[in-house]
Amino acid sequence: MNNIKIGLASVTFRKKTVEEVVEIAKNNGVSYIEWGADVHVKDVKEAESAKKICDDMGIKISSYGSYYRVGSCKKNEWKNICEIAHRMSAESVRVWLGTSDSEKTSKEEYEKLLRDARDMCDVASGYNLIISAECHDNTFNNNTDAYLKFINDLQRENFRTYFQSRYVKFEYDMDRIDRTIDHILNVHVSYRDLIKEQRFRKKDKKYIDKILEKLISKNFDGIVMIEFTNLSSEKSFSGDVKKLRKF
Repeated sequence: MNNIKIGLASVTFRKKTVEEVVEIAKNNGVSYIEWGADVHVKDVKEAESAKKICDDMGIKISSYGSYYRVGSCKKNEWKNICEIAHRMSAESVRVWLGTSDSEKTSKEEYEKLLRDARDMCDVASGYNLIISAECHDNTFNNNTDAYLKFINDLQRENFRTYFQSRYVKFEYDMDRIDRTIDHILNVHVSYRDLIKEQRFRKKDKKYIDKILEKLISKNFDGIVMIEFTNLSSEKSFSGDVKKLRKF
């Protein structure tokens, strides 16, 4: 048994208060929370409040799930995001790498992504923060080759990636883990989305298990965070945590 580190992305419970989210984590023995910027932590004051509540309950804040788009070049907004993450003692800030798939990104747009990301990394380093790009379609981080090209051109030590499967391309997922394992900071999993994505296909109920086994075989030491659960219920979340406890 490897006892993977289990976390909770607060967006899973958007309709619950910060106190309720922390209580859910505590009740289920989850040690880490990634606070989202959309509902729960929008400014420094809310960051300080969330940190105090987490500290009192013995919960660590792993990351700040910002909705900042690399390439938007909003320097003041980015500095404020870093300040919020710093006040929570978060290790990292999650971002979106641009606004379009890598195949649809022009040379000019790509250069803008690089310029903004370099500036962002320099600011983040002053707060001892890591920047992690969401692993998602409709961003430049939509495939393995694109990410590896970007990180090679970027030349910054504090820029990493999340890993997140869409649960439909198993061979791709295994290859991505193989080729980017040294860059994966944290992982998002969703048993709800596993069912949703495979509703009209032959279901592979072991898909997430296989992803976790692959990560463990590569000595992954980051946090596996549950992002979304069926009906946004604590009961479903508890069941999802039990599935992760097998590892």
